[in-house]
Amino acid sequence: MRLTPEQLAQFDRDGYLFFPGLFNPDETRVLTDAVPDLYARREAYNVREKGSEAVRTNFAAHMYSEPFARLGRHPRMIEPVQDLFGGEQLYMHQFKINGKMAFEGDVWQWHQDYGTWKNDDMMPTERAMNVAIFLDDVNEFNGPLMFIPGSHKKGVIDAKHDLTTTSYPLWTVDHDLITQLVARAGGKNGGIVSPQGPAGSMILFHSCLVHASTSNLSPWNRVSVYLSLCAVSNHVRRFKRPEYIAHRDFTPIECLPDDCLVKPYPVDLPWKNGMPGSALVTSSEPIADTKKAA
Repeated sequence: MRLTPEQLAQFDRDGYLFFPGLFNPDETRVLTDAVPDLYARREAYNVREKGSEAVRTNFAAHMYSEPFARLGRHPRMIEPVQDLFGGEQLYMHQFKINGKMAFEGDVWQWHQDYGTWKNDDMMPTERAMNVAIFLDDVNEFNGPLMFIPGSHKKGVIDAKHDLTTTSYPLWTVDHDLITQLVARAGGKNGGIVSPQGPAGSMILFHSCLVHASTSNLSPWNRVSVYLSLCAVSNHVRRFKRPEYIAHRDFTPIECLPDDCLVKPYPVDLPWKNGMPGSALVTSSEPIADTKKAA
């Protein structure tokens, strides 16, 4: 799937593109049916909400789940990001399934994803992209994503490391600056937008786009897959975080055919029999500038 000149211009202006219903119900069902088993596992890669058994984030499913491994090679996600990066090859920096569960899903504070990738992973520039895919219908009540359109134009924003608000630490943006960015984007007239739509919808958004989501007080789950795709030349330079959170294999992604979610194309599952101990090893020292690391 390739982007049109009009879509490229829209992304440059707003910092995101929304594709309602891009994946059909049969394709989406393959993914949703696999989630309960993943969430039930007592593994480090399942981060749970504070004081709850509800999963906040499942990491690295593409390393041990066949449906999500195929999703990670899907051309409807990979090709548009390559278009935005001028055709450059991509690797998977992060793969997560965020569970904003009914009545229990907590907030995600205002932040830029590149803030974390820069501060924790030493990613050289913001030449990385987020892809979000709805596994549930997303409405105004179940904690949808909120964006400040055009906020990616601000560049990299100084952030504070919030270790206490939720069960997952985040580099967050000061509320005074959020107020300014919202006013600049239109205030009550479009200063905050929230893409909503059916399961199978997809969002591409810039790694510097400021975003957040509220808690889910509704009776409806809001589970979404988030893939963070990075240009190979822009790979991280530090392994401060475990490998299941920030990946260390910079091999370019090779796309599968477009029907890969409904046909059993073979995929490699390196963690199928368990996550290796090496995935938990971390270091604060910079790594050598190489395109692939063990």
